[in-house]
Amino acid sequence: MTAKIENHKLVRALGPVDATMIVMGSMIGSGIFITSAESARLIGAPGWLLLAWAVAGLMTITGALCCSELATMMPRAGGVYVFLREAYGPSIGFLYGWTLFLVIQTGTIAAVAIAFAKFLGVFLPAIASDHYLIARVRIFGGYAVSLSTEQFIAVLLIFLLTWINTRGLEVGKLVQNTFTFAKTTALAGVVVIGFLLGWSTNSAARSSAWWDSWANGWSPQIAQPGFALTGGLALALLFGKSMVGPLFAQTAWTNVTFVGSEVRDPGRNLARAMLFGCGIVVILYLLANLAYIAVLPFSGIQYAPQNRVAVAMMNALFGHAGAMCMAAAIMISTFGCDNGLILSGARVYFAMACDRLFFEKIGTTNRYHVPAAALVAQGIWTAFLTLPRTVTTNPRTGSVTYGNVYTQLLEYIISADLLFYLLLVAAVIVLRRKEPQAERPYRTWGYPIVPIVSIVLAGLVIVDLAWLAPATSGIGILIVLTGVPVYFFWRRVSG
Repeated sequence: MTAKIENHKLVRALGPVDATMIVMGSMIGSGIFITSAESARLIGAPGWLLLAWAVAGLMTITGALCCSELATMMPRAGGVYVFLREAYGPSIGFLYGWTLFLVIQTGTIAAVAIAFAKFLGVFLPAIASDHYLIARVRIFGGYAVSLSTEQFIAVLLIFLLTWINTRGLEVGKLVQNTFTFAKTTALAGVVVIGFLLGWSTNSAARSSAWWDSWANGWSPQIAQPGFALTGGLALALLFGKSMVGPLFAQTAWTNVTFVGSEVRDPGRNLARAMLFGCGIVVILYLLANLAYIAVLPFSGIQYAPQNRVAVAMMNALFGHAGAMCMAAAIMISTFGCDNGLILSGARVYFAMACDRLFFEKIGTTNRYHVPAAALVAQGIWTAFLTLPRTVTTNPRTGSVTYGNVYTQLLEYIISADLLFYLLLVAAVIVLRRKEPQAERPYRTWGYPIVPIVSIVLAGLVIVDLAWLAPATSGIGILIVLTGVPVYFFWRRVSG
């Protein structure tokens, strides 16, 4: 079965720097600049906020240590899809790839593209979510479709980066390397500026309530309306939920495994790319949050306008000019992040098609030796995801709020995505037993303690989210299970 996805039209053109830039570039998007606000509201104290990012970072590092063994053992197009297929069978691999295409990868690309458009709107006010080229049209229930100038720019970005990546791996990696270097420098700049100019008397760093959430005016019922529990148990449960933003700001490090068949000397370069890339980003994320704490009061982090914590920080230090510079930096960050997600995600669908579990055309490459059909299919579906809107009516005031369907889908899929992460880490243990003689250029450091720690942490977060939001978690599992009849359909069609 493993031979099916070996395709000699894909060329090994990615070196160690290129692979590391894919890891870092796919991780650093808009999340680090935004998600700390929600986490701070959920947990109520600066110490807990930093701990949430630290534990999320521990999950990332332990996951990367485990995934490095799998990636160097099976350096093939599709990456995680291949690892899950070999460990648990083709059905589990397909469900992962299906969910990636349906929501996880495409929904994330759509979200990052909209974030790019939002920050472009800081410079061009005509680009906004309520400036419509095609007005909102209610379709059914709580859903509508529209095409605002903001959505239009997001679609253009998706199509532009898709086109760039159909022109060959050299072009795609040039864009990736350039923008990853620029945004990593910008993030490091945020850290340095915060450390040098922060630490004022009203900053969160000077707070005496570093760990006492209640002293900061926090309560479980404010953080989670309708929450019945109180005390330490409530804090522990909401701490788990506060890790969702940090986890998803880091989760895309697995994208480099999708291009495993295009990395030179994968036995060395894949493991190094994941470990160095993840390590650098995790450290930068922790330092960036410490910079926010050093500059802003904790309430300034919790209630930053539109959750833009980094913009609030730069505005506090440099006024409007600082906020504009930060908006430009986030545009660079989101542009590079989307390029990495688009470049790598298509390789999963390519691998599925080579296994005869997706449209045959998706398993082909063009004259530039890249899976152009997979890139185009991904781009079309992602562009579509930017158009539907959720419609929420306030029963008291009658006012209507419009959201984005992909945001709702990503919220639903969080638990399922963590479940795939748990299965990925556990695959190291499964394959050690299943294929003990297989060549492993890199073996997981600290085995079996490291994978066990990672599995336990992921399991606790999954249980936590299932407790706090059982309906949301349940819908996420149902989204994954929509792939079951599709899997059997493809198996039947492929014979």
